[in-house]
Amino acid sequence: MSKIVIIGAGAMGSAFAFPCLDNNHDVSIIGTHLEDTFIDKLKANNNLHSGLNVNIPNSVNIFKFDSFDKILKNNIDLIVLGISSKGIDWVADQFERLYKNSKLPRILMLTKGLSIYKNNYELLVDKLKRLLSEKGIKNIDISGVGGPCLAAGLANKVHSSVVIANSNLQTAKQISDLLNNSYYHTSFSDDLNGVEVSAAIKNIFSMVVGASKGLCNKNVSEEIKEKNYLNTASALIKQSINEMEIFVEHLNGKKETVKGLAGLGDLYVSSAGGRNARMGSYLGEGLLFSEVRKTEMKKVTVEGADLIKEIGKKVKEDFNDKKLPLMLAMIDCILEDKKLNIKWEKF
Repeated sequence: MSKIVIIGAGAMGSAFAFPCLDNNHDVSIIGTHLEDTFIDKLKANNNLHSGLNVNIPNSVNIFKFDSFDKILKNNIDLIVLGISSKGIDWVADQFERLYKNSKLPRILMLTKGLSIYKNNYELLVDKLKRLLSEKGIKNIDISGVGGPCLAAGLANKVHSSVVIANSNLQTAKQISDLLNNSYYHTSFSDDLNGVEVSAAIKNIFSMVVGASKGLCNKNVSEEIKEKNYLNTASALIKQSINEMEIFVEHLNGKKETVKGLAGLGDLYVSSAGGRNARMGSYLGEGLLFSEVRKTEMKKVTVEGADLIKEIGKKVKEDFNDKKLPLMLAMIDCILEDKKLNIKWEKF
């Protein structure tokens, strides 16, 4: 039995408690400083998680932020980060308080992200490592997880396959072994960059594939589009994988990782539904990004669009549309608020 603490009471963090618990670990969820009210409501409603529509088992210890220091100082084997990307600076500050003069436990990050730091791409795992190093914390060991795994599916114990990644293959295997069970099927990899980059940029390509119905042929009926758009979707998926391989290699990952769970697997699930695919569907119909944000998706987080705003300018500096025609088409669509224009002749 290992002691696992999940920071963040959101959908994925809470869902992650299920395979941990079913592997007979001591599992705790501790909310951030922004989740106290949510946890009060959760406990008042028999641990029914509103984002999952599932009751979290009573054997999972659930704490508000006022217990943060006490829980995190208690001989933990693994910290699981289920916070938003905007919370990375915050959690680095908390770890500085607690682990400046003591050993930081192993960390598994559920959160994905890619940003620009000093005109270079920086993965979220690398940002956390940098912040902790700058604060004087040593022996930092952070793993990532990638693959097609929706939170509600995991909480309902739907068969799901993921890959655990760490630059040290033995560490990746150890964490994989901690979590693998009859429905949460884990593999392991030492390609942390490849897994994390794939997990981040698949959100952009999910918008591209999501646009396939509108793009397939604007001169035919909706009925014909509905029956035949998968022809177009398949072509876009194939090219998306090609471009993901190029981008992953550019960020020092292995291109073969893209054809695995973290790339192709996750792209398939994300393209089949979800916020990125939904945004893509509107853009494929010819709407401008600004129009969609004002009407159909006014207050909805679209990770692919947010990532483009973060890295799009840098991508345009580094690549031309001979190498990344789909990615650059979506970047122009979002950043310049143009109609989505796929240059089919480029691929």
